[in-house]
Amino acid sequence: MCGIIGYIGSENPKNVLLDGLKRLEYRGYDSAGIAVLEKDHVEVYRAEGRISNLEKKLDGHNFIGSTGIGHTRWATHGAPTEVNAHPHRVGAITLVHNGIIENYADHKEALQIMGREIKSETDSEIVAHLFDLEIQAGRNLEQAILNVLPRLRGSYAFVVMNDREPGLLAGIRNGAPLLVGIGKEASYLASDVQAILNRTNKIIYLLDRQFALCKKDSVVIKTIEGKTVTPEIKTIDWTPDQMEKLGYRHYMLKEIHEQSQAAANTIEGNIDSGHGIISLAELTLSPDELKKFKRISIVACGTARHAGLVGKYYIERFAGLAVDVDFASEFRYRNPILDKETLLVTISQSGETADTLAALREGKRKGIRTLSICNVRESTLARESDVVLYTDAGPEIGVASTKAFTTQLVVLQMLAIQLGFLNGHLSEAQAKELTDDLRRLPLLIDKALEAEKAIEAIALEYHPDTFFFYMARGVNYPIAMEGALKLKEISYLLAEGYPAGELKHGPIALVDRRTVIISLAPLDHASQHMNMVASEDANDQHQVLYEKQMSNLQEVMARGGKIISVGSEPDQKLKTVSRSVIKIPSASWAHNPILLSIPMQLLAYYIASFRGTDVDKPRNLAKSVTVE
Repeated sequence: MCGIIGYIGSENPKNVLLDGLKRLEYRGYDSAGIAVLEKDHVEVYRAEGRISNLEKKLDGHNFIGSTGIGHTRWATHGAPTEVNAHPHRVGAITLVHNGIIENYADHKEALQIMGREIKSETDSEIVAHLFDLEIQAGRNLEQAILNVLPRLRGSYAFVVMNDREPGLLAGIRNGAPLLVGIGKEASYLASDVQAILNRTNKIIYLLDRQFALCKKDSVVIKTIEGKTVTPEIKTIDWTPDQMEKLGYRHYMLKEIHEQSQAAANTIEGNIDSGHGIISLAELTLSPDELKKFKRISIVACGTARHAGLVGKYYIERFAGLAVDVDFASEFRYRNPILDKETLLVTISQSGETADTLAALREGKRKGIRTLSICNVRESTLARESDVVLYTDAGPEIGVASTKAFTTQLVVLQMLAIQLGFLNGHLSEAQAKELTDDLRRLPLLIDKALEAEKAIEAIALEYHPDTFFFYMARGVNYPIAMEGALKLKEISYLLAEGYPAGELKHGPIALVDRRTVIISLAPLDHASQHMNMVASEDANDQHQVLYEKQMSNLQEVMARGGKIISVGSEPDQKLKTVSRSVIKIPSASWAHNPILLSIPMQLLAYYIASFRGTDVDKPRNLAKSVTVE
């Protein structure tokens, strides 16, 4: 949520700041602004809405200064208006801020008693006043930081300029992400590496309660207690090309098409070549310690939680362990029962999701082991977890997650196989067959993408409809929920995802001739491992679920619902109960959820495109939700 860019160097800052803000648009925002420190003054430009509105205000303006800050705001305190937009300028201080200051009201009241004029509704302006009071008292920016920060409660990232120190830019982190980029005769501050990767790949990730004092030729990192620390400079291997659309109309469509490669990259290096069995290279807990876990607690938000729900099926079947899946936003408020035999698994694409981080910290407070599944190295979640399993999805720019989701499913499947083999729930032969099956997944994803043209035609037919009801059974029902979420996120249509067995327990009341039903009912490709693993008769069980879902579709047909079925290539029955059919390649029980995700993503994408919404930057949404 919100985006920050700061620059001090020798270039015209206008171009650097605007380019950085454009690269942060995916985070979600409703206003934007920049400020440039000129020779003897600061110029601030702000605008409601998109960055294009800000560019219009900047048209024809050139700057001679070489220090500036920029921001895209997602409204929390105060409406999305120009007066509430960042940067905020108070006296000698110009500031941008991500996060929430919980005790801002107390400071605001004190400032008003002092006679200070408060112009906006934001908590951010209040902090600018606190800094300015320090500067007016004769202190420099570093001293002001040391005095102001202990008085703030909440999560925040600030970038601050002081008129009286024109060669200095300060960045402060506590609970919200902020990093420093080291360039040639330049320093950068940003909320995400995407903002500056085209300019430098040398990155310092600030830790909580640290601040950076940046000059164009040096960077000093200190704690908020004033202690100087020696930072580690990371080299980021994401290339600028990975950040571009490369001919695709939207980042989301590009990222949908990158899923087979992302899956292959995630699997690569995690197979024991000697035995041909999954062996996660980053799973640093010892086999003896892994065998002690009797229960897994998965915590995540949104799409990542849907991945966790599929992971529950994987782990229970392949590893024989009990699994709970929680909303991260609710987890710590229900006083969860956690003991030494519980492994807490948190899932987050960005590694900065505020609620997921709070759940992780609750687990650590209770003394249990933590494992995170994440796509961003050096993120807060990655640094604070005992173990991190990385999805090798590469940068994901589209707000609606696609390849990050599928790679999370891949990691959860690999984790389930390894846990099952280590605790004896899977034999070596079973684990090897599951591993061999996993190697085929990237090719199956490519095959699933071949249905794109057919899906586009279906989207064209159904995009005027306004209510979509998704249903599935077993391991696939979380994909029904994910499909509905994708449609809601980018097309703003009403969509609901349910287990098909719940249809008669209320939702069928919604079904009429205006309802589009999307039924996910793949066949479980008969394979040796499903006859061997976990359930008494897995194939018979799947057949029962399939037949029950066919009965559900008959009930929908009787009420006039318009049915789109998604099923396996060999299945001919779906045509008899469906108005439209989308086919995925024949695959195993474990792969069907991943392959079903592809048409769900494409259907949402094309419906949204035909409706004319902003697919990559849907309204009111942010890529990374860094505040509660």
